[in-house]
Amino acid sequence: MGGKKTSKTKSLLSFRRRSNKLPSPPPRSPPPTLEITGSPSENRLVPKPKKKTGGARLWMRFDRFGKSELVEWEKNTIIRHAAIPARDLRILGPVFSHSSNILAREKAMVVNLEFIKAIVTAEEILLLDPLRQEVLPFVEQLRQQLPHKTQPKLLGGAGGGDESVPEGAEELPLPFEFQVLEIALEVVCTYLDKNVAELEKGAYPVLDALAKNVSTKNLEHVRSLKSNLTRLLARVQKVRDEIEHLLDDNEDMAQLYLTRKWLQNQQLDAHLGATASNNLLNTSHSVRRINSTRSGSLVTSSDDNDVEDLEMMLEAYFMQLDGTRNKILSVSVHMTRFFVLRVHVSL
Repeated sequence: MGGKKTSKTKSLLSFRRRSNKLPSPPPRSPPPTLEITGSPSENRLVPKPKKKTGGARLWMRFDRFGKSELVEWEKNTIIRHAAIPARDLRILGPVFSHSSNILAREKAMVVNLEFIKAIVTAEEILLLDPLRQEVLPFVEQLRQQLPHKTQPKLLGGAGGGDESVPEGAEELPLPFEFQVLEIALEVVCTYLDKNVAELEKGAYPVLDALAKNVSTKNLEHVRSLKSNLTRLLARVQKVRDEIEHLLDDNEDMAQLYLTRKWLQNQQLDAHLGATASNNLLNTSHSVRRINSTRSGSLVTSSDDNDVEDLEMMLEAYFMQLDGTRNKILSVSVHMTRFFVLRVHVSL
């Protein structure tokens, strides 16, 4: 009897030793954070929502009919809405704040001119940071000018009816996207001219002070003024160079005709509802019957006159910027000569 109890006791001890050697279970992961929503009687538990990622920025939507609204959109929303690549939004970001770009995309124009950063389509403009002090004059000009412009008409109907040039087409203004671009260039050129005038006005008192007394303080004022002129010259040069780049390439200018492409797509969609044989004939015929004057800049054939309206507009602002650039160079050269002369006399 005693032997049986001893053997049982040994087996129990060995079992306990073996059980002690078993690996401990892995620690449990903490349960997800829950919060009670709804009324207390509902007692519903739902996972706590994640915090929204940053990146939303303030934009103003302004359509061709003059309607506008302020929206806060994230990068992905803008990319989907305007059908542009992500790299175009980087161009409008702070890294490229002092660059100048006018880029044509399939359905949009990306405009980065000084403080004006916008995405323009055939139907609306998306303007970044519209409440900035420098941008407000541009917003005001959009509100004053765009609603009063005649809007483009869709040539022909879905049923393939009369497709002659619409009555009064001779008075049609520039396409919507070029109206926006023209206002942007006007505001930017005016802003740069104003800056040049202020620097030029401030240069004469500084030079007069240097003429009376060649001191360290007065010399520092002259150097500071010349640095400001150099920075302003670089800004003017960037806008001027971007316009010159467009003027040198008719294909790039043709790609900026967003309304023309939009109307052609509308025509194609309308003709697809009719007979296939008549569709191809009527589409080709109606497109080529539109003249290439200012009124015909919406839908034209593919000859060199297609870009004439845009070319004339860009040429005018190129000349204005060229004049601004020459004025800065003239003031800078005058200051350098005066500075060298006064220092030489004082020595």
